[in-house]
Amino acid sequence: MKNLRRLILLVVAVLIIGGIVYAYLPQAVHVSVTTVSRGPMEVSIEDEGRTRVQERYVVTAPVSAYAPRLDFHVGDSVRAGQILALLEPLPPGVLDVRSRAEAQARLAQAKAALHAAQTNSDAARAAADYAQREFLRSRELMNTGAVSQAMLDQAESEARRNTALLASARAAIDVARYDVAAAETALRYTTALARNMGGEKVPVTSPVDGVVLAVDHQNEGVVSPAQPLITVGDPHSLEVTVDLLSSDAVRVRPGTRVVLTRWGGTRPLEGRVRNVEPVAFTKISALGVEEQRAWVIVDITSPQKEWSRLGDAYRLEAHFIVWSAADVVRVPTSALFRRSGSWAVLAVASGRLVERVVKIGERGDEFAQVLDGLSPGDAVVTFPDDSLRPGDRAKIVESTSI
Repeated sequence: MKNLRRLILLVVAVLIIGGIVYAYLPQAVHVSVTTVSRGPMEVSIEDEGRTRVQERYVVTAPVSAYAPRLDFHVGDSVRAGQILALLEPLPPGVLDVRSRAEAQARLAQAKAALHAAQTNSDAARAAADYAQREFLRSRELMNTGAVSQAMLDQAESEARRNTALLASARAAIDVARYDVAAAETALRYTTALARNMGGEKVPVTSPVDGVVLAVDHQNEGVVSPAQPLITVGDPHSLEVTVDLLSSDAVRVRPGTRVVLTRWGGTRPLEGRVRNVEPVAFTKISALGVEEQRAWVIVDITSPQKEWSRLGDAYRLEAHFIVWSAADVVRVPTSALFRRSGSWAVLAVASGRLVERVVKIGERGDEFAQVLDGLSPGDAVVTFPDDSLRPGDRAKIVESTSI
């Protein structure tokens, strides 16, 4: 009986001493971790963009005249050759010799511009034909393994770009022909009025099929030569303009893949950079900071039926994919912190925190490429703070994988 009592007292003493020791031991810190893995990764530059009709036609008054009120509104459909306005002559403005001589000079200038546009179209056609042949040749060589997928994609991108340039050159011919027609109209009606054929009105017609984008001269009144009356264009021929910081623009090249988001649709749109303008401009940011920016022009490559509701000057977000890889070791950027000029993470190994220095390659908004210091399967602490110390016991309360 006495021995049993001693045994009970001994057990109680051991429990009390153990409780005291445990109370003074460092408590395990609660951490959330992410498992390092291998997978695809992209690095992008993001900025706001605007859609823009590629070919805008500003219909102007060919002569000094009196314009009636235009019966058009933004969004109205027009056809090529449709009369947009009938200009009434203003005697004696359309009868003097100087006006007639100026009309002759404008006609000569318009014909020269038409010839230049035709020459540019021939050059664009030759380039487009060559690019298409190169693409077809590359596709055939792709089947034999002589050409890589990247080279085939580049040939396809070049063929599309030259096809777009050819379409633009052909549109420029239409514009030049319209200018010639406008100049001939000015000369013909000036001459006719000089021959006492007054009272005849000058029709102003639409150069292309499209819709009205802007009514520049809504109300009736006197108009001067080359004064804008109405702007028309094809809303299905859209491009995207983005003004990037010049330090970001140098990382973007023609052919760079672009993902267009927040445009109003359910799925992102695909695009390709057509041109990075070589001249920057100064812009004051919302914070009053002076910035140097450059325009980047993007072609929408997704099927037109997917973005048919987009219009001119609509807002969207452009993501320029400046680097991508199909299989890299990656870690969330939220797990990284600076230590003595290097990148480091807090890993969890054997229930304790371990600080590891890592070598980082490309960095994106969400992930960073790991070149050395971590392996797939390692658990790293996300959002480490100053309260965590290497060697601390760690208790994982949340674990995610990427």
